[in-house]
Amino acid sequence: MKNYEIAVIPGDGIGREVVPSALQVLDTISEVHGGLRFKTTEFDWSCEYYLEHGMMMPEDGIQTLSNFEAIFLGAVGNPTLVPDHISLWGLLVKIRREFEQVINIRPAKLMKGVRSPLSNPKEFDFIVVRENSEGEYSEIGGRIHRGEDEIAVQNAVFSRKGTERAMRYAFELAKHRRGHVTSATKSNGIVHSMPFWDEVFNDVKKEYPNIDTASIHIDALAAFFVNRPHTFDVIVASNLFGDILTDLGAAIMGSIGIAPAANINLNGKYPSMFEPVHGSAPDIVGKGIANPIGQIWTAKMMLDHFGETELGSKLLDIVEQVTEAGIVTGDLGGKATTHEVTEEICNRIKLL
Repeated sequence: MKNYEIAVIPGDGIGREVVPSALQVLDTISEVHGGLRFKTTEFDWSCEYYLEHGMMMPEDGIQTLSNFEAIFLGAVGNPTLVPDHISLWGLLVKIRREFEQVINIRPAKLMKGVRSPLSNPKEFDFIVVRENSEGEYSEIGGRIHRGEDEIAVQNAVFSRKGTERAMRYAFELAKHRRGHVTSATKSNGIVHSMPFWDEVFNDVKKEYPNIDTASIHIDALAAFFVNRPHTFDVIVASNLFGDILTDLGAAIMGSIGIAPAANINLNGKYPSMFEPVHGSAPDIVGKGIANPIGQIWTAKMMLDHFGETELGSKLLDIVEQVTEAGIVTGDLGGKATTHEVTEEICNRIKLL
């Protein structure tokens, strides 16, 4: 019997609706598989928790989470209650940084039965590897003066260590996919960090002579995501560029509500964290129409991380069976509820 210890943080908004859906799917997989169990412990850390306690998680929250094999997160944020920079840096980013989750990966593919907003999307299937610990999202900088003389300085930080490990992760991933890595750059406009990024990419690619490569400026790359996404396999990008590209990837799939993500710890010291790309979506909270597929696909990525890749593939196949059958929520043009989509996925899992 395999037992996986998972810390569950539903968080805010629709996170509290789609996380139970994904856990129901995992429980159904466990029932069907027989030799697999998911032991979950839920934590109520959220913006409401902040209003009561003055912090997004308790002071020993990181220590508590370190005892688990993975963290399963729903959504963070409720700007009407707590400013986003407080909620994100107090929970999501804090976990990423403290647990050295230095890689963020987000797949995008044309799913069966899901209409892409692109007129001719073809069969695109790519994954973005985002450096997740430094780059443009460093905390170094500051502000001085006030009024018309006010100045804000934000420093981007690119280390060779951080850049190399993101690129190597992308190349290793490509070895098991279609054998191509694209580097997102902007060395014709950002004069220090991006030429450095290009130099490191050229060094790393020498270690992988059987992998084809390309280096494309971020503005052109964003355009290519729209007019020829099927040409990409693995894309490696800095923290900011990866963040933007992956939301674009979700958009061309047809809805940000179906996009998953994983924050990966590489050294094995700490748990990795799995979260959908979508936010807390306060405008649809409580209506029962939130799309659970992003959270369920995120569960698939967690299964892959545990080494249960066959189960993960079967789960994604079943999700696509459901979307192809037209049992989808309103964001995908359907009329199904969160509960109905979840039930259909679970029912099909039971037929395995």
